[in-house]
Amino acid sequence: MVYETIAFVLFSLVTLGCSLGVVLVEDVWHSALLLGGALLSVAVHYVMLQAEFLAAMQILVYVGGVLILITFAVMLTKSTAAQPSEVREA
Repeated sequence: MVYETIAFVLFSLVTLGCSLGVVLVEDVWHSALLLGGALLSVAVHYVMLQAEFLAAMQILVYVGGVLILITFAVMLTKSTAAQPSEVREA
């Protein structure tokens, strides 16, 4: 019983930390990675509640689908602004 409580508190802190990181981090890529961490820790909570089907759907649908979609969107819409060394002088 004590180990379950320690695991619950640990993964609750991971969920809260990743969720705050999603909102507070300025880089979109790191925000997407933190979202994946938050979604995976929620799946761990489902496993702790003995809801394995919900945990599997959480991983397959949200982590596997939504996070990959966000990754592709970030990669395709990434700004290609000129670096200071690439700026030509007129």
